[in-house]
Formats: sequence, C-alpha cells, structure tokens
Amino acid sequence: MPPLLLSLITALTVASPVAASPASAPDANSWEIGPIIRGRNYSVGMPLHPAPSPGGWSFDFPVGSAGAGHVHYVTFRPASMAGKSRIVMRYRIDAERGTRFVPQANPDSPALVSLYFQRRGDSWSGKGRYNFYRWYAPLATARELSPGVQEVSIALDDPDWVSVMGPNAGKARAEMRAALADPDRIGLVFGSEEGRGHGVFSTHPARFTLLSFRIL
Repeated sequence: MPPLLLSLITALTVASPVAASPASAPDANSWEIGPIIRGRNYSVGMPLHPAPSPGGWSFDFPVGSAGAGHVHYVTFRPASMAGKSRIVMRYRIDAERGTRFVPQANPDSPALVSLYFQRRGDSWSGKGRYNFYRWYAPLATARELSPGVQEVSIALDDPDWVSVMGPNAGKARAEMRAALADPDRIGLVFGSEEGRGHGVFSTHPARFTLLSFRIL
C-alpha cells in the first residue's frame, strides 16, 4: 500500500479510537476469509485471516482486476443464535481518491457488502433443503462500498432475509429458525445484488476495517 494511504489510515485510526471488540465477535485470527469449499478458497489472492487492528480487524482489497484476486466471505463460527434478536456491525473503508469497487462476477453493478449466516452441514449446492442453509440479509440493509464509516443494524426476525434461491424468511420461518439454532458461520459477504458473495476487488489501494460486530 502506498505510504500516503497508509499514513491516512493510521491517522484515522488514532483520531477515532473504538472500544474493544464485543464478546460476540472473536479476534482476527478466528475470522476466516473464504469461503473454502472442498479445499478451494474462493477469495483468490487474499490471506486466510484479516489482520488485527485497534478494536477489530482489517484487510486490503485485491487491486487491479479480477485476475489479481477478489474477496468473497469474511466469517467466524458463532454459538447458537436462538433467542438473539439483532446483528449490529460498524466498519470503515479507507481508499485512494478515484477508487472504484468492482464485483468480479457482475462488474457493471454496484459493489455491496452485506451480512449473512449459514447453517451447519451445508453442502453449498443450494438444492432441496440446502436452499435454506445460507441466509443473506435484506437487500435494503446491504451497503454500497465507498470510503467512510457505516453502521448496519439488522433484526433477525426481519421477513426479508433471503435464502440461497429464495424464498425469503417471511415464507420460510421454520427453516430460518432452524438455521439460527444451529449456525456454522456468520459474517460479511462481498459482491453485488445479483451475487451477494461472488467477490469484489478495487481499482486502487483500499482497506476495509471492522470496528465492531455484535449479536444482540
């Protein structure tokens, strides 16, 4: 990363200290950049874990083109979420002037970050019962990637959580509850409206910093 951007990031971190990570979110080494499916890591060109940073963790987006890499999922293994009501995430993006964030599978669409969770035992096929093993946050809560600080707060009983191939949680309440009771992964996905976790890269150096992640 160029010294100018690194200096900017350091200055912002010092000027805006945050509290220690909530108990519901583990340290950086317990978060995984993936997903890893049958031995293949789909976040090409990325480290396996984000780097520790004050209050949370950070990673640098792959730069240049899809061939240079792309980040898809950043997740950790939670305890049961039965009885939980909300996820609240706060993050910051630092980027050089003129940086664009590009979905590697849908490069003409806006690049988004959104929340998701996944039931234990998923086959990643999206077929039959496995259609209800991955749940993506309501599209209205997804955020277009751009420099600055954002906070996202999502109710776990929102009927617009959506399964892999649909329908939404309002039409599959039992399946949603079953996934919440036996989660394997929870975290962030990077992509576009057409493919929430299909990967993003940036055209210039940029850094994503997680400031807090709470399951309430």
